[in-house]
Order: sequence, then C-alpha cells, then structure tokens
Amino acid sequence: KEKLEKLVSETISWLDANSLAEKEEFEHKQKELEQQAMPIMAKLYQSGTGLPIMGGMPTGAGATPQSSAKTSGPDIEEVD
Repeated sequence: KEKLEKLVSETISWLDANSLAEKEEFEHKQKELEQQAMPIMAKLYQSGTGLPIMGGMPTGAGATPQSSAKTSGPDIEEVD
C-alpha cells in the first residue's frame, strides 16, 4: 500500500513538473504507472483488505448490483 502511494505521489510530482510535455510522454508515464500499480492493486484485492475510501465513495462503488431487481434510478440510456 505504501509502495502504491509512493508511485502515485511520484507520478503526480512528475505531472506537476512536466505540464508542457507531449501527449506521448503523458501516455508513456501512464503506462509505467499502470504496469507498476496493477500487481499491487491485484494483491490488495486478493488479500481482501481492499483499498481505502477515496473521494468519499464507499468501497465497491460503481459495481453493478448483485440482485436482479431494477433500481428506481434512470438507466444509462435515459441519461443525456
């Protein structure tokens, strides 16, 4: 978890220092971060510890509901 936080912090620092970089440089940095972060994320999920709550969203937010019952909110197709 600390390693992941360090990777993200380093990437944010790089972004701050390279705001005028070319698109390809940003994409390369993104791929580097993803390659290093994915194994860590997988271990966190496999261990069952989950990830900390970010942005006020509860853990598991955005996951599809497990029940087949229809929610009262609009469908994706209805949102414009």
